[in-house]
Amino acid sequence: MQRTIQKKSLCQFKRYHSTNRKLEGYEFYNKILGSPKYIVGPMVEQSELAWRILSRRYNAHLCYTPMFHSRLFSDPINGAKYRSEQWTTNAADRPLIVQFCANNPETLLTAAKYVEHECDAVDLNLGCPQYIAKKGRYGSFLQEDWETIYKLISTLHKELIVPVTAKIRVFESVEKTIEYAKMIESAGAQMLVVHGRVREQKGHHTGLADWTKIKAVKEAVNIPVIANGNILYHDDLQHCLEQTGADGIMSAEGHLFNPTLFTPLSLPPMTYDIAQEYLEICKQLKPITRPVIIKSHLFKLFHASFPVHTDLRDRLGVCFDVDEMVRITNELTERLKKEQQAAATKKEEVVVNDDNIRIYAPWRCQVSK
Repeated sequence: MQRTIQKKSLCQFKRYHSTNRKLEGYEFYNKILGSPKYIVGPMVEQSELAWRILSRRYNAHLCYTPMFHSRLFSDPINGAKYRSEQWTTNAADRPLIVQFCANNPETLLTAAKYVEHECDAVDLNLGCPQYIAKKGRYGSFLQEDWETIYKLISTLHKELIVPVTAKIRVFESVEKTIEYAKMIESAGAQMLVVHGRVREQKGHHTGLADWTKIKAVKEAVNIPVIANGNILYHDDLQHCLEQTGADGIMSAEGHLFNPTLFTPLSLPPMTYDIAQEYLEICKQLKPITRPVIIKSHLFKLFHASFPVHTDLRDRLGVCFDVDEMVRITNELTERLKKEQQAAATKKEEVVVNDDNIRIYAPWRCQVSK
């Protein structure tokens, strides 16, 4: 089914770029993106091509690239190096949205022009809450500067051959959140991803996303709305769709711990099976996925096993060689299979902790405690 969606989207992409009319709103969402329900979000150095390929195998309908910095991407001196390291795609990598952070319309447009023929839309990051975003004045730290946001979006809307979309966080007030979303829509955004947390909800203060604010935005605008936040398990997907009325669901961090999140399974898959599959994809790509990215994925996939297998955790921590990462994965795979065999006579128990997190056997993919 997913291969059919990808093939259909690629054909639509070719037709889309051969015409002078840029599709907008639901026409864009349905005809170009294929009405995606399950979406892998943009994650810095984590939603790279290899991960997107893996994600599409497990029912991801649409993928975002990692967030790219528009100034670095378009830099006349060092931009080529940055793009070669960060920006990788192929013909099967569709539908695809490229995300940038920016605070200058001309710089953003220059960066977006490099990718407009190889993607289905360009997204503006208005959601990043990290200190680096505050220091660089982008992401959620632009959300009080509506004039700049309007210029950023309207510039891309007028100048690109593909649509512009945006990913936002909510305000404390529902009314201000709605006003904000309507402003972004009026600037020319053709789809809106709404993360139901305020800017201050991060790190140890993450808390729950507010789905009621996502619902309010969905009811207030006339473009597709994607819900983001509180998606840990497959059954969360339908709950979120029902409660928000959103057109689709985006998962970011939760998807890193279990890339089969969008696939209905009675139990999560084995960590080592997913890690082996991901590594095979990485090895097949030219250029191969950068080791620092591979390492980060392996740490998340194996996080439940590493507190026991600390020697392999330590080896991975200082490793920058892909072949060594494969050896570490193979060794851990053998150990986990032995643990499974030893526990074969027992029924696998699922424990729910005080934070309502499901804890599975350590050889299964699962979110972090």
